[in-house]
Amino acid sequence: MSKLERQSVLNYIYRFFDIIVLFFIVFDLGFDHTDNFTTPHVFGLIVLSVLLIVFNAVKLSVYKYKKNQRVALVNIVILSLLLLASTFVGLTHFHNDYHFVFQKIKPILESGLVLYFLLRLLVFVRYIYEVYFNPAIVFVGSFFILAILGAFLLMLPSATSHGISFTNALFTATSSVCVTGLAVLDTSKDFTIIGQSIILVLIQLGGLGILTFTSFFAFFFRGSSSFKEGLNTRDFIAQDGLKDVFRAALNVVIFTISLELIGAVIIYSTIIENSIIKDKIFFSIFHSISAFCNAGFSILPSGLFEESIRFNYSFQWIIMLLIIFGGLGHNIIFNYYKKIKIFLLELLNPEGVHKRVSIITLNTKIVIVTTIILLLAGWLVFFISEYNNTMLEHTTLIGKLTNAAFNSVSPRTAGFNVIDYSQMTVPSLLFVIFLMWIGASPASTGGGIKTSTFALATLNIFSIARGKTRIEIFGKRISSQSTSRAFAILSISLIVIGIAIMALLVFEPKNTPILNVVFECFSAYSTVGLSLNFTPTLTEASKYVIIIIMFIGRIGMLNLMIGLLKQINHQFYEYPKENILIN
Repeated sequence: MSKLERQSVLNYIYRFFDIIVLFFIVFDLGFDHTDNFTTPHVFGLIVLSVLLIVFNAVKLSVYKYKKNQRVALVNIVILSLLLLASTFVGLTHFHNDYHFVFQKIKPILESGLVLYFLLRLLVFVRYIYEVYFNPAIVFVGSFFILAILGAFLLMLPSATSHGISFTNALFTATSSVCVTGLAVLDTSKDFTIIGQSIILVLIQLGGLGILTFTSFFAFFFRGSSSFKEGLNTRDFIAQDGLKDVFRAALNVVIFTISLELIGAVIIYSTIIENSIIKDKIFFSIFHSISAFCNAGFSILPSGLFEESIRFNYSFQWIIMLLIIFGGLGHNIIFNYYKKIKIFLLELLNPEGVHKRVSIITLNTKIVIVTTIILLLAGWLVFFISEYNNTMLEHTTLIGKLTNAAFNSVSPRTAGFNVIDYSQMTVPSLLFVIFLMWIGASPASTGGGIKTSTFALATLNIFSIARGKTRIEIFGKRISSQSTSRAFAILSISLIVIGIAIMALLVFEPKNTPILNVVFECFSAYSTVGLSLNFTPTLTEASKYVIIIIMFIGRIGMLNLMIGLLKQINHQFYEYPKENILIN
């Protein structure tokens, strides 16, 4: 048998092992209601782990390409470390009852198989978008597959406390993948630790995008990627060119995970004395990821409105900072990092700088200025309008300022609530809708029409009023293509939200307050997750309307239309030009 034939046989065996691991994980985590620590069960986990190590060792010796050998080596290292950890745990608890030892070993072995399968799944996804080339469709398809897969995982018996319907599972999975936060069930009570973990993984993959993760693993484990992958990843992470696109994806993932870990540690320090929160480590990790990804999910019964949390102002400021960093996007953060890095180099070696070049891009300036204006305006509006309303329970000035700041930050796609929004004044609710509609910044974890879109639309109004044909700001001229795209996004958002509002008014009872419907639709489209306690009461038909709106809001209707309608061929002709009466 030739070497190529041996590699082909190994690939078939590889797929067989993937199916075995998948079935084992599904039945082990999904149908194991009572913790099963029997000898055959744990023995099966050990045997499967050992077989995977042996198989990858064979692959390591047979495969000729270094990138394939590297993947096999990584698999061997991960599984071996987990087996060694299990052995160490077993030896340290040798004098205890064997059920107690198996109880300690089983989670370690399960986590190894889950991690192994996730790596294999990312390889499979990478193969799919290598074969099919259309960046927009691949982008949309990845979110659709994640939502469907997440729905089936949430329907596993051990994921929920009392079972879940497909509609509610799909709603929750879509809300997680689209980092929205709208919930038809109580995340803290209706979902077990396994269900909450599935939601958390969906939030992380949805926030950064599965394409970013596949590119990260491709670059990290293999050191190279295909040209098609470069085009797909470039579009998702908003990279201008193909040069260093995978290193950019690597930086995005490392930056995100690092910031989430730092956030989790600080959150843990702020809740360490909170007796209401039982599993403080999981709570800290969950809320750090949920905040950075602007998801708005919480594992507290009343969200952050829980009495033990809504007066914890240091905790709220950490959540706000994570929301702002996630909502700004990695491009803005990296741009400022580059600026600081060059500033320090200039400071240490002034003679090494030949000419001064503008580091901060026009996009960064527009996003930062718009974000600061929106945050300060929201802070002021909520402080004034809610001072004698929802802020009455906060007796200190620090508490009132923190509450106003949080209400200014959260509506811009995060969706955490430290107040009961149904008790807000109508002017405040209308301003919340305005903030939700604008949303976060481009290439971030948030939704909405984006700050740059709103800024360009506003600047274009002033330019036209002054009789100018183009937008000029900060010594730069903004292209007409950017302006046209901004107005297209703005128009599409209002059309989609308008259709959703009409659909909900048809499917909901006649006495449903229209403000509740409008608020819900803006929240869903902008992937915010705030609600006037309306989401749990939705009818089945209305739930599917919101599911579609959340999905469209996350992927962007314009992206979908470009993917379906964009023509590859260029037109080398122009029709006669004629003006249309507007006013």
